[in-house]
Amino acid sequence: DLHTAYRRQRQMCIRDRHHMTEKGPTPITSSELFGGKKTVLFAVPGAFTPGCSMQHLPGFVTNSQEILDKGADQIVCLSVNDAFVMDAWGKEKGAEQILMLGDGNGDFTEATGLTMDGSGFGLGSRSLRYSMIIEDNTISKLNLESNPGEISESSAETILNQL
Repeated sequence: DLHTAYRRQRQMCIRDRHHMTEKGPTPITSSELFGGKKTVLFAVPGAFTPGCSMQHLPGFVTNSQEILDKGADQIVCLSVNDAFVMDAWGKEKGAEQILMLGDGNGDFTEATGLTMDGSGFGLGSRSLRYSMIIEDNTISKLNLESNPGEISESSAETILNQL
């Protein structure tokens, strides 16, 4: 249930490791990523997939400056993809103000309990679609899509209204 995932996620954000893709695959801890910062993080089922590429990421690219102007220190896009895929996707979509983060093994996603089974589409275990606001390692808002094929509850516009 959503509340269990939320509680679990609040705890896991402090100690999980995942990889970022700014200058190649570089390990980073959640504490390094989220500590002392106000972070907007949104997660997608997969880079280069239709909904993610045509609506979800572009919404954050378009609204990135406004999100930063409203007090976010950083914007992070997370997906269960490798660092190279996330880097290429970010470059293709002009996501210069967004840190494209690859959760290559799905460890962070699994630890938070926000996984989905995409096996029926040949995707394996992936992240649910969500967005959140993290303030100094603590999640203050979690917006989980009720239908992973839609982008409304986890949209950039929703985040803007919450900042």
